Amino acid sequence: MAQPTIAPYGSWESPLTADLVARSAISLGESAVSGDTLYWIENRPAEGGRSTIMRLSPGGEIDEILPAPYSARSRVHEYGGGAFWVGGETVYFVNFPDQQIYRLRPGYEPEALTPAGSGMRYAEGIIDRGRQRIICVREDHSGDGEAVNTLVSVALDGSDGAGRVLVSGNDFYASAALSPDGAQLAWLTWNHPNMPWDGTELWIGSLNGKGDVAERTLVAGGEAESIFQPAWSPDGELHFVSDHSGWWNLFRHRDGWTGPLYQREAEFGVPQWVFGLTTYGFASGGRIVTLYFERGRWQLGLLEPDQGLFTPMLMPYTELSGIQVAGDFAVMRAGSPAEPSAIVRVNLRTQQIETLREVGRLDIPAGYFSIPEAIEFPTRDGGTAHAYYYPPQNQDYRAPAGELPPLLVNSHGGPTSRTGTSLELGIQFWTSRGIAVLDVNYRGSTGYGREYREKLKGNWGVLDVTDCIDGASYLVRRRRADGDRVAIRGGSAGGYTTLCALTFHDFFRAGASYYGVSDVGALARDTHKFESRYLDPLVGRVPDQEARYVERSPIYFTEQLACPVIFFQGLEDRVVPPNQAELMVDALRERGLPVAYLAFEGEYHGFRRAETNRRAREAELGFYGRIFGFKPAGEMEPVPIENLEG
Repeated sequence: MAQPTIAPYGSWESPLTADLVARSAISLGESAVSGDTLYWIENRPAEGGRSTIMRLSPGGEIDEILPAPYSARSRVHEYGGGAFWVGGETVYFVNFPDQQIYRLRPGYEPEALTPAGSGMRYAEGIIDRGRQRIICVREDHSGDGEAVNTLVSVALDGSDGAGRVLVSGNDFYASAALSPDGAQLAWLTWNHPNMPWDGTELWIGSLNGKGDVAERTLVAGGEAESIFQPAWSPDGELHFVSDHSGWWNLFRHRDGWTGPLYQREAEFGVPQWVFGLTTYGFASGGRIVTLYFERGRWQLGLLEPDQGLFTPMLMPYTELSGIQVAGDFAVMRAGSPAEPSAIVRVNLRTQQIETLREVGRLDIPAGYFSIPEAIEFPTRDGGTAHAYYYPPQNQDYRAPAGELPPLLVNSHGGPTSRTGTSLELGIQFWTSRGIAVLDVNYRGSTGYGREYREKLKGNWGVLDVTDCIDGASYLVRRRRADGDRVAIRGGSAGGYTTLCALTFHDFFRAGASYYGVSDVGALARDTHKFESRYLDPLVGRVPDQEARYVERSPIYFTEQLACPVIFFQGLEDRVVPPNQAELMVDALRERGLPVAYLAFEGEYHGFRRAETNRRAREAELGFYGRIFGFKPAGEMEPVPIENLEG
């Protein structure tokens, strides 16, 4: 093997080109099991971000069943999820362009069940076979003002039109679950200003002869208790996840009694940014197979509730999600720092693991991939925050003696979310070029209990920012990063953290904002229904805390910003409208600061097209190269940087 070439950090040539990363970024979405057949969504950047439906037959054949140009993607809550469901061999899905429900039968073209142009959107359907209908969430945009969310039924033959309302009156609904005998319906609901991870209510309603909800009972939840994934066991007992103890743990409702099944300082639930999320399911023999997050990684466990036994099952993965259980098998999405995301099937008796579908595997040696290190670091106020550190790694290169690597700090979106450790080619793009990455789970992130999650209340734009700075400082003090070449980047809420860090502090030397927030007051006034009151607990209620919104908005303090910034924005974005970026760019132009702005037609909140992601990644790399004085290897389209000399 040839000796590594000595070259400065940032200039290493990598086989992970921007085009390869963008076109290899097929992601696996939600899945469903019907009999012995598995279905799942694959998101295809190379097809303009289309979400197609795949099928694995009992014989092992994989085929794509959703013809182009159909795309299974919901826009309820803008973030969607729960975009398809299966009954027998028939698949029902929400088509992205018109947001209507379609039926896909073997051998037929998709058929619309709901009328186009109605202003309705749908998500998270379940099939009520006895009444020949779908029960789902509907979001009505046909009137003036705020959209109206309800639970509705839609006939399987389309005779109900846009649907018949079953439950209404609250601001939001999710997670409808039908009892095995079809006699009871459970659902989650919540109202402004709560988000589903703040407080939700779990209700049960009895269904009368017409299929309408008659008597209803509040089972659990409230203003300060988050309920997740109600589901009925095969014998008709309602289960759910609650953070009543401070951690999302498993509960059961039986014979009028509601209580915990198993308590552990671990998270058995996740924040419901999208529909269709699952972390547990029912296996044979009354067992519950569950995913849980503990000590920085997702794990698999087997709970025997009546015996009170919980058995962790060793898995070679650090990220697990979207579990589906049938009999003695569990199917889920899985990933690790060294392996691409895959759909795997676990035999619960033998614990044998079978890979059913893998995406993103490249014919590239492991020597080009960086393995993350989970770190805890002290914060300036005496607390502790979490992150993953990725050192530079490329088998063909090493840096000159004494040189420290540039550092990119990733600030995740949400902010009520988390970053994980699945093989992420977008991170390896940087580390294989000699640029270290710190992926921060600042206070307010999920996975570490409700107390950690709620530390961001009243402190968005403050603690998330200082945690990113303190994490980078921690690495600089330990000589694992060059303090003169530290940049911060993030998208959406992470873009806001990025802009706050660059505006209100002078630690970072550059930054990249992807569809980031610059005016939190404008966001509170202009954003969509789901997030329209999200900022009440994070910043304060408008107009009571108007002054605080100004204080936390970088757009009003551009005179304090003194380093280069590059902006990326989708022009169809309804979550963070383009003017959030454009106002900031104009202000920096007027001040004569180095600034670059790339806007993309046809992109929404979160880029989905391969060509967009390729261009953005190349532009960001070229931007850092110009700012930090290294020359990236390879031919790339240059990025125009205004007000930058030389």
